[in-house]
Amino acid sequence: MSKNTVELESCNVLFDFVLDAGESWIHDVRAGQTLRIVDLEGNQSADTLIYNANDPADRYSATDTIIAQRNIYLTTGSRLLSIEGNLLMTIVDDTCGRHDTIGGACSAESNTVRYSLDKKFMHSCRDSFLHAVVNCNCHLGKRDLTSNINFFMNVPVSENGDLNFADGLSGPGKYVDLRADMDVKVLISNCPQLNNPCNAYNPTPLRLMIW
Repeated sequence: MSKNTVELESCNVLFDFVLDAGESWIHDVRAGQTLRIVDLEGNQSADTLIYNANDPADRYSATDTIIAQRNIYLTTGSRLLSIEGNLLMTIVDDTCGRHDTIGGACSAESNTVRYSLDKKFMHSCRDSFLHAVVNCNCHLGKRDLTSNINFFMNVPVSENGDLNFADGLSGPGKYVDLRADMDVKVLISNCPQLNNPCNAYNPTPLRLMIW
């Protein structure tokens, strides 16, 4: 049992919520607090965006994060940077081992391109993001939905630069802990994707905890 698990069980938990597949969640995480995302049943994807709570235009940047750490994968020690170069959050514990930050969120357009025309209007993470920001009264809009992190998703890159959406590396109960290095607003879509074999065509819940 890790030190973080012991700390969680001993109390200090401020928030504990199960997010069903296809649902979205937006919540403030204060500087010094830790957000744990738990893959309850395995091989689920937590599509995640992060914003500076005091300046939402200063949001997570996949490009700056990748350049700074010289790695396209995220895991323990990864520093999640904003477009202004600010440190938003740090991954302080990770039992999965690798997370994607280049595959993006599923959308009507990607459903059409990757699967078929009749899949266009199936629910997607892009829809979940939009639903959350429209209803959160937090000065976020469509233009603020940029490149996101896909926690628990496995997107290996081949030597010639091709992306492959492969079977996940996660499993039931795997988690990732993110410490807030400033006050941030975290937006998560629990992916509803029914067309991808990576999750055995069965989207499942996530558990979200803050302490």
